Amino acid sequence: MKAECDRESFLSACQLVSAAVSTRDVKPILRNFKVIAEGDRCTLMATDLELGIRFDVQNLIIQEPGEAILPATRLIAILREARDTRLSIEAEPNACVIRGASLEFEMPGEDPDQFPDIPTFADEDKYHEISAGSLRDMVRRTVFATADETARYSMTGVLWELEDETIRLVATDGRRLALAQGTATAHGDHSTRGLSPVVPTKAMTLLERNLQVDEDPVKICLRPNEVLFRTGRAVIYSRLVEGRFPDYKQVMPRKQATKVGLSTASFQAAVRQAAVMTDDDSKRVTFHFDRDKLTLQAHGATAGRSKVELPIIYDGKAVDINFNPAYLVEMLKVLPPDEEITLDLIDGGSPALFRFGTGYSYLVMPLT
Repeated sequence: MKAECDRESFLSACQLVSAAVSTRDVKPILRNFKVIAEGDRCTLMATDLELGIRFDVQNLIIQEPGEAILPATRLIAILREARDTRLSIEAEPNACVIRGASLEFEMPGEDPDQFPDIPTFADEDKYHEISAGSLRDMVRRTVFATADETARYSMTGVLWELEDETIRLVATDGRRLALAQGTATAHGDHSTRGLSPVVPTKAMTLLERNLQVDEDPVKICLRPNEVLFRTGRAVIYSRLVEGRFPDYKQVMPRKQATKVGLSTASFQAAVRQAAVMTDDDSKRVTFHFDRDKLTLQAHGATAGRSKVELPIIYDGKAVDINFNPAYLVEMLKVLPPDEEITLDLIDGGSPALFRFGTGYSYLVMPLT
């Protein structure tokens, strides 16, 4: 294989694809990229056997078609440190050489046939389709709420529900829950009815990074144990999280709640200001709702105390409720700052439900 690449474009592609490079000592070859150059198209591949990606590289001139294995870490280092606008890449089974105007790097090669294959989307006739912009918003508004560790339920990923023209993404770590709903087009009777597919957090993050052009269509094919995504420039494969996702519908509040309108930007600013005086032993802010005013207070064992007042429209009974401020800030920063959210508030001991528009809900458990 022989090709000439735009250094910055190729570096960006390698950095994106590197999210799927194995960090475990399963197979040494998985620490590499595989490059396939044919015709006027170059595909960059990486996989750790659980997650894989095929990415279409742009701004690359193919002089001789072929396949090559390139060391991921060293290739990224070369592309980052070089200053040439364009670089040439020449690869054979036993060696790979990268050249610039005043530099040359030679690395050992490996047999491309030993690299595991990554599925394509070519033969799929059952899938859902949604715009990249809409899906990106849904992913951002849910993925931060996933659990870091495996527990009783499968919460280290996002639940996908695809039925007819509806798509729902749900994430929870047991202390808060994020639900985003949108519209998608079904093809070939594709549905997750009767299933509870949970896509790992790592795959969700890689998917989000591939949703750059709002108008691009994204195809989603969910199978019993795996998922395929087809974005504008990539095919992403991932195995699903094993186990059972909690019944999120059971935790949604059913009691009558008082509704409070809050400006996203001003509410986020107030939460962040009050949170300055929290510490590791006391990660809580007390929210006191009273007539037309919200008072936020925090007290750290060694840090001191804070008090922030925010005018609101509220005519319900006085309520004190404690939250971990980080849970609120993470939600608020993925919403438009110039919009308004609605808080469904019951009492100081019941979960609080934040709503944005008709498609987004965020449930937070209070601290006792």
